[in-house]
Amino acid sequence: MHEIIRKYVLQNAHRYGKPEPGRIIGKVLGENPQLRAQAREVNETIREICEEVSSLSAEEILIELEDKFPELLEKKERKSGLKDLPGDTSKVVTRFAPSASGPLHIGHAYVASLNIEYAKKYGGKCYLRIEDTNPNNIDPVAYTLLPRDMNWLAEEDIEVIIQSDRLELYYAYALRLIEENWMYVCTCSPEDFRELIATSTPCPCRTLSCEEHVSRWKKMHTEFHAGEAVVRWRSDLGHKNPAMRDFPLFRIVTDEHPRQGKKYRVWPLMNFAVAIDDMELRVTHAIRGKDHADNAKRQALIHAALGHTTPESIPLGRINFEGFEVSTSKTREKIEAGEYEGWDDIRLPFLGAFARRGFAPIAFRKYAIDVGISKTDKSVTMEDYYKALYAHNKAALEEIADRYFFVAQPVKITVEGAPSIHVVLDRHPELRKGGREHNTASVFYIAADDYASISDGEEFRLRDCMNVRREGDNFVFVSLSYQDFSGKKIIHWSVDEEPVVVRMPDNTLVQGYGEKYVADVRVGDVVQFERFGFVRKDSEDEFWYGC
Repeated sequence: MHEIIRKYVLQNAHRYGKPEPGRIIGKVLGENPQLRAQAREVNETIREICEEVSSLSAEEILIELEDKFPELLEKKERKSGLKDLPGDTSKVVTRFAPSASGPLHIGHAYVASLNIEYAKKYGGKCYLRIEDTNPNNIDPVAYTLLPRDMNWLAEEDIEVIIQSDRLELYYAYALRLIEENWMYVCTCSPEDFRELIATSTPCPCRTLSCEEHVSRWKKMHTEFHAGEAVVRWRSDLGHKNPAMRDFPLFRIVTDEHPRQGKKYRVWPLMNFAVAIDDMELRVTHAIRGKDHADNAKRQALIHAALGHTTPESIPLGRINFEGFEVSTSKTREKIEAGEYEGWDDIRLPFLGAFARRGFAPIAFRKYAIDVGISKTDKSVTMEDYYKALYAHNKAALEEIADRYFFVAQPVKITVEGAPSIHVVLDRHPELRKGGREHNTASVFYIAADDYASISDGEEFRLRDCMNVRREGDNFVFVSLSYQDFSGKKIIHWSVDEEPVVVRMPDNTLVQGYGEKYVADVRVGDVVQFERFGFVRKDSEDEFWYGC
């Protein structure tokens, strides 16, 4: 019943801006005539769900309809999901390749989700490739947190490739390309080389023999100091783009590497490592920022020299998430200064924090599917991002989360003349009936906000229990029947004093009472505190607010 009612309330709200209970009952009974025998309960549930849906934005309503009830939308309103990939899609292989500077944040989640979802769409494979060939830009926690975050986001184990573990492979290809005269070792100063290349003039090193360059390559590993030699690609010196002329591919770095120590001193630049990995891993589609257009061309030159087809390059415009701090270096500084408790601090837009808040990974992937692939740069405000993400998250959690009453900042009220009642509530309105039994008398706890909102003389309903009227500072029993209730306000309550603490996204704590069954929630479980939000039990002492 609950699901039938909710879909028609959502449809009604989408069409008319605000759900109108009188327009919904006919559709519900038309779909399931057997509910006519439960007309009173149906009407009460319609009113409750209308109240819930009225708090949603138009975008949140549309997203829930798209996710759960797309058949109720006009065809022109339905989103078709991911666009088809270009090229051969018989064996799709994608890769998400972050640097090893820290864990994944919401910007990473967008690009990673596209790679994950395209691999799923075509029954292919997605790799996580950790790019750690710059010893000076590595946070060792990344080796643990990146796979953790990627597996969480994909909801499956993703194979991990770590570039610094593959240096011998890169060296073998480098020696081959030097011997075949595709690359050479340059000892010119950066300043001299820039002057020469600006006029399409070859540097003196370019004309040396392959044997000399092989010798220099070996000396890079043993004799040359940092900055004295680099390996360059032998390209078209007349290329209209100076950045494509004899670009560097290896350099010497003698600093200790967090993973490899002092084992290596010659390190590939991004283009070489990426080109070799894409070839070795048989990557078919490279989804990356459009600012990598020149890099894609450089990598294509390497692939051509090795007789390999380069992956289809799928350029993405940049998304600027306004109001979010996604810089790993700045965040690390604040963690070290004690401003944040760690990478999964509830205030941070990093995936570890969202996981602790109980978010469903599919919410991030659905967001990426909605945005899709576009070359256009765009800015997304924090408000708009959270509206979309929360809507997808609520749709994902709706079926799995049990319901409970939680009363924030509880106020004790005594209802004069209230009878003793045995109330049976559902753990889930549709899927898990019953399971929450309460014996009420005259004493209830209600949320401070609800208490403040009740006017003198106003009647309201304690949900699924009784109708009450406020008379000054007193509360008087009116009736039990929902039919006698005007329906102006329904509030939840507790007769138990089960202490509950909820950590909010701004790191403040909300204290209150939950019904007795909240004590049975296991650490790690996500539940819904009705009229409050979805929460995850983070520890025995605390819940974290989700959305």
